Amino acid sequence: MNATDPQIVLGTMDFGTRVAPDRAFAILDSFVAGGGVWLDTANCYSFWADPSGVGGASERVIGSWLRARPGARDAVRIATKVRQNPLVPHSWPESAEGLCARAVHDGVKESLGRLGVDHVDLLWAHAEDRTVPLEETVGAFGDLVAKGVALRVGAANHAAWRVERARSLARERGVEPWTSLQLRHSLVQPRPLTPVAEGGHRMLAAEDLDLARSEGLSVWSYSSLMWGSYVRADKPLPQTYDHPGTARVLAVLDDVADEFSATRNQVVLAWLMLQGIDPIVGASRVEQIEEVLAARRVRLGDEHLARFAEAR
Repeated sequence: MNATDPQIVLGTMDFGTRVAPDRAFAILDSFVAGGGVWLDTANCYSFWADPSGVGGASERVIGSWLRARPGARDAVRIATKVRQNPLVPHSWPESAEGLCARAVHDGVKESLGRLGVDHVDLLWAHAEDRTVPLEETVGAFGDLVAKGVALRVGAANHAAWRVERARSLARERGVEPWTSLQLRHSLVQPRPLTPVAEGGHRMLAAEDLDLARSEGLSVWSYSSLMWGSYVRADKPLPQTYDHPGTARVLAVLDDVADEFSATRNQVVLAWLMLQGIDPIVGASRVEQIEEVLAARRVRLGDEHLARFAEAR
């Protein structure tokens, strides 16, 4: 696979909280054995599910796995995020660390300690922090790249204009700019102009893809499989997805899945990758890893994109 080809990214948010370490190890082993490369975590995962009230569990599990698997660090690339970890247990968003220079540097230092590594391959600003001058945040991320602590930097849940402004500031300062975007995206879309229930989520918009394609930025999508809602009757889509376009898109999804003898999940992932998007997929069982990695063999064409677009 070409390094620039879209890849399935393993989302590790629940590791150490909802997914026990031994199961997480098996998932990581399966992912790497199947040719998976990128792991996506964050310093705040998952404070809301952790009795401690702070994040760090996911990074600690990955660190333990790396120590238990000699050579594994060379086989994977690690992406983590700073911005949202509570500095006071059970106090979020009031005590979220934010994106001032000190918070960025301290957050990354602590992440490296939990992961047991000397650098991460990609560092994300997890969300905007408009209480801090963008110049300060850009400078801090640039410093980390200059020091080799982060090889690349990106922006998650940021407005496109803020990303471009940050990139302009980075050029002016002569530091590494954000080169990756991470936003929520999937085949089904919420009813237009209705907010999603999940706080802090920012939906991928046409202008984000426009920016990425014109500037050569990579795009990662989260909530790619809608928490299992495509395939599990016990996990219905959220209310905001209940509109005629969803029913039409799901009908096409079933037709395409039959055409390829694939699962709905596999077609959704293939649809994302055909557009140059790297989908992040969480997993709680090894069988889920085997299913999603098989999506790489589902070769959709432009006619499938057109059928889905028409159904909306």
